[in-house]
Amino acid sequence: MRPHRSLLIVIIVLTITGVQFGCGTMPNGRRWGKDATYSPGWERIGQAARNAALAPETWLPAAGAVACIAARADHNVSNYAAEHSPVFGSRDNANQASNYLLNATEIAWIASGLATPSGTGTEEWGTAKMKGLGVEGGAGAVTLGTVDILKLTTHRTRPDSSNTESFPSGHSTGAAYFSTLASRHIEALSWSSGATTASQIGLGAITAATAWARIEADQHYPSDVLAGVALGHFFGAFAAEAFLGLDNPHHAMFIVEPLRHGTTAMIQFSY
Repeated sequence: MRPHRSLLIVIIVLTITGVQFGCGTMPNGRRWGKDATYSPGWERIGQAARNAALAPETWLPAAGAVACIAARADHNVSNYAAEHSPVFGSRDNANQASNYLLNATEIAWIASGLATPSGTGTEEWGTAKMKGLGVEGGAGAVTLGTVDILKLTTHRTRPDSSNTESFPSGHSTGAAYFSTLASRHIEALSWSSGATTASQIGLGAITAATAWARIEADQHYPSDVLAGVALGHFFGAFAAEAFLGLDNPHHAMFIVEPLRHGTTAMIQFSY
């Protein structure tokens, strides 16, 4: 689906459902997108990078990718999924589904970004949206560029032997990136905790379905898609905290405590 068609669908859906385009301010009194910047300072960049790297949505799939390679499960799972197509029915269906699901996360990103509170005036609303979505779009371009570099560097052959651009999965990276940003947008809305949680679970499910579809399509190994999900979430969480000027409610802290007979290390999360 082309970007202008995605945007048209977003506008139609928001109009039908009666969603108001981001009027007012966030709970902290700021307008979403107003503080977006490409130069947040090294301190904020460092803190955002730490939080993004220590988030379970980043390190768990990354660890899963390593485990798949170490246990030599990549080929077994990939062969089974491509041969039996337990979810999508065929490789062609899975390939098409992965494209549709990726488009869905892109639409969710744009729609939720438009719905965030960015002021009541047309000019201030438009300026805030252009800054916020523009910065996120720029970070997305960097994310895709990183994927391309990794593909060229690793030179991994796809399961169907069509080319050597298997690692990491671009679809999985994109879906995780858009879903992460959409999830942060939703947190800026005045929704109930139940609606927010349900929406975020739904976004996670779409990302997971996108990743699995790439395996069933015989385009990627499990480690490819898991690495893509980790990469997409890292860049999405990093961009939201570092460049949008938003406080991250999901703080992570690495703690090392000395003991009598050694030390203990833990990661503490605040939600």
